[in-house]
Amino acid sequence: MSASPELQREMLRQMQTIRRFEERASDDYQSGAIYGVVHCYIGEEAVAVGVCSALKDGDQIISNHRGHGHCIAKGADLNRMMAELYGREDGFCKGKGGSMHIADFSIGMLGANGIVGGGLSIITGAGLAAQMDGDGGVAVGFFGDGASNAGSFHESLNIAASWKLPVIYVCEHNSWAANTAATMTHGAADVAGRAAGYGMPGIVVDGNDVVAVYDAATQAIARARAGEGPTLLECKTYRHRNHTERPGAVDPRPASEIAAWVARDPIPMLLEQLKQQQGQFSDAEFQAMDDEILAQIEASVAFAEASPFPAPESALDDVFAD
Repeated sequence: MSASPELQREMLRQMQTIRRFEERASDDYQSGAIYGVVHCYIGEEAVAVGVCSALKDGDQIISNHRGHGHCIAKGADLNRMMAELYGREDGFCKGKGGSMHIADFSIGMLGANGIVGGGLSIITGAGLAAQMDGDGGVAVGFFGDGASNAGSFHESLNIAASWKLPVIYVCEHNSWAANTAATMTHGAADVAGRAAGYGMPGIVVDGNDVVAVYDAATQAIARARAGEGPTLLECKTYRHRNHTERPGAVDPRPASEIAAWVARDPIPMLLEQLKQQQGQFSDAEFQAMDDEILAQIEASVAFAEASPFPAPESALDDVFAD
């Protein structure tokens, strides 16, 4: 079931695209070109890419406040993403959603959400819709370890298990909320252990190993398509950056902890695997790939800068349904 070398190279490209997008988003936020706030996905790329690589185009996902990686992994257009971050009219939400609220129904991206755990009930509804459609579609909800303490988590898993909905709940366990360690708010080390209370499988996987994530997601998705119900997939990972990119914000995490996780960066891990274990890639090829990605990022910034700000009189457009 493991990913082919060709798929692994594509996953490497996607992860590096997320990395470069986030680096540029951080830089532009710091310079004042991007408004609001930015939560970087740097370090967690293997989760979004591993899971979304196992999905079909018609499958649906929902994201959280740290959602750029999920959007890119599901196939979102970089130009429209950057324009949205810039608050411009050509963005996915016409510049009115910003970093935390990108959505594109055409690719199955049901949106990101600034509310902790806010997407869990929505993606459970998407799973119910997929079940009623009967076309074998699945729904995937990405959320953090903090959201697993919210009522929406328990209510969603309970009803999904009871009705055998085709939903995969993906916990991106990065060990920290904004400033609080998960060890202070969780009674058990693994969120996946909570799955037993709802009668569904709870799987723990190395969230920095994109192939391991892909394999676990493939199994959970196959189970969902077969009508066997939901799975709770917990991916142990770590954000390299602070909770947000706000200048001067204090990072409470121990420097040694950060360094240990940075040493297990998912991108060099996959690159080394392709180079050494399979002889499928070289440093020169990776450099060429990175150059292409950087050019795409530059193009997305140019697109955003050329796009106008939404007109003030359009402020209430799209707020209410016709």
